[in-house]
Amino acid sequence: MIALYQSVFLKPTFNALIALYNVVGDIGVAIILLTVAVRLLIFPVTLRALKSQKALQDLQPKLNELKEKHKGDKQALAKATMEFYKKEKVNPASSCLPLLVQLPIFIALYQAMTIGLKSGGAELLYAFVASPGTVKALAFGFLDLAAANLPIAFLAGLSQYVQAKMMSTKQIKPKVEGSKDEAMLTMMNKQMLYVMPAMTVVIGASLPGGVILYWLVTNLLSIAQQYVFLKNPKSQIPNPKQIQNPKNL
Repeated sequence: MIALYQSVFLKPTFNALIALYNVVGDIGVAIILLTVAVRLLIFPVTLRALKSQKALQDLQPKLNELKEKHKGDKQALAKATMEFYKKEKVNPASSCLPLLVQLPIFIALYQAMTIGLKSGGAELLYAFVASPGTVKALAFGFLDLAAANLPIAFLAGLSQYVQAKMMSTKQIKPKVEGSKDEAMLTMMNKQMLYVMPAMTVVIGASLPGGVILYWLVTNLLSIAQQYVFLKNPKSQIPNPKQIQNPKNL
């Protein structure tokens, strides 16, 4: 598993970072360019998640009708809800896909930064990527990305909150409450809206500035994508039934 992880995530991430650094000569710019490249790479997954989230927003009135119809019957409501999602071909959990895909890349970047800024990792470089010798941790002429940076961590947490807020499904308040499980899930989602940004700040404040810079830029790009696909009334969102068909992505 370790060898597979190094081959699929660590080596490509480390080599991409070093190759970009060789070209631009600034580790901060190299991280930003690497972030953009990763976002382009996972764009199909992100687009799929955004379409699914938009579909959930559009289907919320019908879900509220199901709650009204199956008032007092939790089992019937749960079954009807699952059948409804299956019929409309919408996966409520699909919005988590971009995060799951990026997690191993985030870990690989942490290791790449740790190795690269210590001027090591020559054995991880591909034959066509030249070793820069010493990677300067000073970015943009003033920012030490090898050290922890609280301001960047705070901005990352703030952007995490904005991103989560935008992804919160706009719901029409139903006349009938759903099951206790659904109510608990709603409560957990609301808590995560605040817990995740707080965790981002706390954890980010202990990581190298370069790693949390990657997360900040990732969040900013995600916010821009979500604005285009979820907030822009002119965005073209297909019928929810088309979401699961790869030909329509």
